[in-house]
Formats: sequence, structure tokens, C-alpha cells
Amino acid sequence: MTKRKLQKETNPKQNIKRLKATKKLQSESKITSPSSDKWTNKERVLVFASRGVSYRDRHLMQDIRNLMPHSKPDCKMSKGQGLFSINEICEMKNCSKCVYFEARKKKDLYMWVSNVPHGPSAKFLVQNVHTMLELKLTGNCLKSSRPILSFDSVFDKTPHNRLLKELFIQTFGTPHRHPKSQPFIDHVFNFSIADNRVWFRNYQVVEEDGALVEIGPRFVLNPIKIFAGSFSGQVLYENAAYKSPNLLRREVRLAKGSKYEERVLAKIAKDAKEPGPLYAEDVTDDVFTTIRPEDAKGIEKSTFYRKR
Repeated sequence: MTKRKLQKETNPKQNIKRLKATKKLQSESKITSPSSDKWTNKERVLVFASRGVSYRDRHLMQDIRNLMPHSKPDCKMSKGQGLFSINEICEMKNCSKCVYFEARKKKDLYMWVSNVPHGPSAKFLVQNVHTMLELKLTGNCLKSSRPILSFDSVFDKTPHNRLLKELFIQTFGTPHRHPKSQPFIDHVFNFSIADNRVWFRNYQVVEEDGALVEIGPRFVLNPIKIFAGSFSGQVLYENAAYKSPNLLRREVRLAKGSKYEERVLAKIAKDAKEPGPLYAEDVTDDVFTTIRPEDAKGIEKSTFYRKR
């Protein structure tokens, strides 16, 4: 009996059938499960800042990290290091994209979005920053879920806006089947252009009919320059309408100074409008003016004698 069992178990025909069945199942699984189910897009984004950022800018950076499961953090970079050294940091972190927040004078915040190491890269001035904790909106989404990227139709009209659109897609879009991402799509990143600026909003998809509720954060990107390389290279686009924050503060100070000048000129004009003497004064009229002894001062006191 034992020999028959061994013969049955070690029957080569059954083994061949099993191999054929497994191959058939594998082929069917390959047909049913497309190649897109694998994690092929291995984009990683390095999100960090320079030293000297304010608390609001730091919270904005943390919000962006929470919204991007494919992001990687790093310690703050000192201002003594050049921007070109960021390429080496991204190479050590195995990142192909970078979002770098550069703070200046503890007032102004600049954001670099770069494709490391060959470029292109774009530099923006960040304005009107409102973080999630600051807004306290009713919207909410699952952490590490994949977003839908929504772009304004203006992005397709000019070449530099098309370049920014592609840069935003590759940077803010979460790769499919990323290990840290959730298999859900419940929020939308909206990029719109108004007043030559890029406005960012984050909305929650509440229902299937497309109802949206804002989550946050909010910020506005004022484009400055687009470079051919990563943090350097030939200038592909320069915003002619851009004004630096130092220039805007100088204009405000000059406007305040002009108010003082206007006040002085108005006083001079008022004095010029006042009527002068109606008749010519005689020089000898002062001969008969006398000073009371009580009002005498200095040498004038010696010319008066009070009667007792």
C-alpha cells in the first residue's frame, strides 16, 4: 500500500498537469491584473526649508509634507551653503524632485520647485499663507490618500505655464501603488491662475456628485523665474510684472514720506492765500507806543519809575 501511495504521489504526469495549471493561472492573472498595478513611478520629493523660517512658514511646510505621502523630510539648511548643494542632498536621499522653502529677512518666503539634477526649476514668492490649523475649515480627508490634480485652462495657453503644469504634476502627484499611500482618492489639489499668480487650494470630495469642501492650506505662488537647470542654468522665463518685497516696502515708505511733503505744501499754500494788510502802514506809528512798567523787561525797566 505504501509503495502504491508513493507511486501515486510521484507520478510525473500529475506533476506536469499541475505545472500547466499553475502556468495557466499565472497567465490569467497577468491578463486580469495590468502592469499599472505595480509601483513603477518611484518619484520621491524632498521637502525642507532654510534656517530663519517663521512659525507660519514651518507649519505650511509640514502641511505639504502631510499631503504628499511620497515626500521625504530633511533638517534645515544653513544659508552659507549654496543652492547647488541641494542636488547632492537629493541624491543622498534618493529623491528626484525637490520643494525648497527659502526664508529671507524672517519676512519673505520663496519656494523652489526643481527636477533634480537636470532641471528645470522654478522660483516663486509665496504670499497669503494660511495653514490648516489657522483656517479650521470643515473639510477633512484621509491621510496619505492620492489627490486629483485640477488645473486651470490658462495653463495650456502659454509655454511657461505648460512647463509649470508638468512640473506640478510630477511633484505634487502621488505615484500609483506607492507603499505609503492609501488606495483612495478623496481630495483635490486645485491650481488656478489669476493676476499672474498661481493660487493653490485643497478640497475634499464629499459626495459622488462632485460636492467639494475646502480643507486647506491656502497659499499663492508669484512666479519669478524658470531656469533650465536645477537651481541654476539658463533663464527660460522671467516675470516682467514681478516686484520684490524690498521694492514694495520702499514704495510704502516713500508714500508715507510724500504725505508729510503734501502737508507742508498745503500749509504754505494756505499762508499764501491769506489776505495781507489792507492799507500801507506808516513807519512813525510806533513812536507813540509806550510800554507799561509792569511789562518792561531788561534795559526798558530803567526808563520807568513806579509812582507810590
